[in-house]
Amino acid sequence: MPSPLTVGVAGITGKFGRLIASKLLLHPNITVKGYARNPAKLPPSLTTSPRVQLFQGDAFDPSTLAPFVTGCDVVICAYLGDDKLMTSGQKILIDACEESGTVTRYVASDWSLDYTKLKLGELFPKDPMIKIKGYLDEKAAKGDRVRGVHVLIGGFMDAILSEFYGIWRPETKSLRFWGEGTEVWEGTSYENAAEFTAAVVADGEAVGVKRFLGDRKTLNEIVELFEKVYGFRPALERQGSLEELKGLMHKTRAENPADVFTYMRMFYQYYWLNGQTFVGPETDNAKYPEVKAETWEDFLRKRTPEELSQAMVALTQ
Repeated sequence: MPSPLTVGVAGITGKFGRLIASKLLLHPNITVKGYARNPAKLPPSLTTSPRVQLFQGDAFDPSTLAPFVTGCDVVICAYLGDDKLMTSGQKILIDACEESGTVTRYVASDWSLDYTKLKLGELFPKDPMIKIKGYLDEKAAKGDRVRGVHVLIGGFMDAILSEFYGIWRPETKSLRFWGEGTEVWEGTSYENAAEFTAAVVADGEAVGVKRFLGDRKTLNEIVELFEKVYGFRPALERQGSLEELKGLMHKTRAENPADVFTYMRMFYQYYWLNGQTFVGPETDNAKYPEVKAETWEDFLRKRTPEELSQAMVALTQ
C-alpha cells in the first residue's frame, strides 16, 4: 500500500483544478487540500468528500496560504490568469511551500507545449512559465527543499477544436488551417492531462520536466479520422503558410496591441505547428501504464461534430 500523501491544489475551483482534484481522489492514499477565493463554487462531489479540506484566501496573501500549504507533501498550482498571477502569484505560493517545511514538490501551472525550447518573448503567454521554471531551478541550486515538477502535454484537444481557435467550423463542416496539412498536431485531452498529473504526483520520485501526449497526428490524418468516426470528410480551408502566419501575427500585434486574443491565437498556432515546441515523439507515457492515452480518435468518438467546438466550455459546467 502506498504511503499516505497530502496534496494541495491551489486554484481548485478552476476547471482544470477541479478535474485534477477528482483524479487525485482516485488514488486511495491521497487526501486533498484545496485553496480558492470562493471554495463554495466547487461541486458537492468535492465539498462533501471526507478526503478534501478546503481553504479560502487570495493568491497574493501569504497569511492565508501558510495554513493551506502546511502539512502538504506536494502542492499543485492550477492558477490561470494574467502575468501577475502566473508569475508573482506563483512565486508567493512557492515561497510559502518552502517556508512550510513539509512540501517537497511543486507542480507548476504549465500543461502546455514545450516552452523550455522557447526564448522569452517568442510565445509571450508562456513567458511566466519560463520565469517560474527558472525560479524553481535557482532555488533548487541554492539547496532549497522544494523541487519543481513541470507537466508538458502539447495542446489541449478540447481547446484546439474550440471556437477560440476557429480551426473546426461545425456550421460548414470544415477545418481551417495554416501550413501544408503535413504538420503534426500534438494533443492531449484535459481529462488525460489531469490523469497523468495525478500519476506523477502519486510517484514520489517524479521531479523535473515530464512529457506526455494523448496523440500525434497530421491534419491529413485528422481528416481521415473524421471520416472514420463521423462518416464525412471535412472540407479544408487553407489560410496560408506558416511563414505567412508568422508575418500576420506580428503585424496584427504591432497594429493593434490591445486586441490580445486575436493575435494570441495566431502565436499559439504558429509555435504549436512549427516543430519548435514539440513534446514528442519521445514521452514519459510508458512510465505510467495505468493511464491510457486518449487518442485523437478517442476524443472524437466521445463527442458529436457539433459538440467539438464546445468541449472546452462544457468542461466548466
